[in-house]
Amino acid sequence: QVPLVESGGGLVQPGGSLRLSCAVSGSGFRTYPMAWYRQPPGKARELVATITSGGVTNYGDSVKGRFTISRDNAKNMVYLQIDNLKPEDTAVYYCNRNLHEGLVFAPYHDWGQGTQVTVSS
Repeated sequence: QVPLVESGGGLVQPGGSLRLSCAVSGSGFRTYPMAWYRQPPGKARELVATITSGGVTNYGDSVKGRFTISRDNAKNMVYLQIDNLKPEDTAVYYCNRNLHEGLVFAPYHDWGQGTQVTVSS
């Protein structure tokens, strides 16, 4: 069973905002890095943001200044605040434990179902 459940996606107009959530089950959450990935239609999955166990964050160049990753270790939750959404942000968004603290594509678990974000006017 995949211990990741993403939520919070939807249809948003350009310039809008969304807050994605990821519930992580299992022990040890506070000890490992987490990440958000996305897969645009017809394209490969890509890493967009990571956060270490201590809260240090890293972002892909295309999302810097617009995306904010955060975590609540008491609740086993990871969040992605997305502001100033653009049509090119349209994708299925996934969270996962990351095997690397930096911006390195290194997912640990099998993928969850993801949450669809569609940016369109």
